[in-house]
Amino acid sequence: MRKLILGFYVSLDGKSADADNGIRDVMMAIDDPEQEEYFVSGLWEAGAFLMGRNTYEGMAGYWPGSDHPSAKAMNEIPKVVFSRTLESADWSETRIVRGDTAEEIAKLKAEPGKDLVATGGIAFAHSLIKLGVVDEYRLWVLPAVTGKGAALFPELNEALKLRLVKSTAFPSGVLELIYTPADKP
Repeated sequence: MRKLILGFYVSLDGKSADADNGIRDVMMAIDDPEQEEYFVSGLWEAGAFLMGRNTYEGMAGYWPGSDHPSAKAMNEIPKVVFSRTLESADWSETRIVRGDTAEEIAKLKAEPGKDLVATGGIAFAHSLIKLGVVDEYRLWVLPAVTGKGAALFPELNEALKLRLVKSTAFPSGVLELIYTPADKP
């Protein structure tokens, strides 16, 4: 069975890379070839990228014409868009799912292949966290504090206990922190 990995860039204060809080600018300004190579090689481990409509529309407008080192992976790896309103998906290797999110995730996890990576946006990430379908949290912590913006983790009825399974520090100050729910082996 495939795992669902939630991969997200966040500031030190846990805010997501919203366009209006400056963290996206920090992310784009980082010049760390070691971190970039590590990140791109990790992209190729994904069996599919999962995202909501807003993220899909932004990425579909950027990646097909990009010469960024991540572009080849982003364009070639299958993508699944969760949307009840998106009419069509023209970005290569993309399909739209319209059903119940938890049921659709269960179907995707049951398919053969590499792990699933949810890449955004924040409302989609919140829904996955609240549904309890995330098997691994892969947080890319950027060396900046925003003081504003949407938190990656939504308000929950009870604490979400996590276990750190791996951490990697890069020369730029970026940290990759990988957590699994403490109650899962």
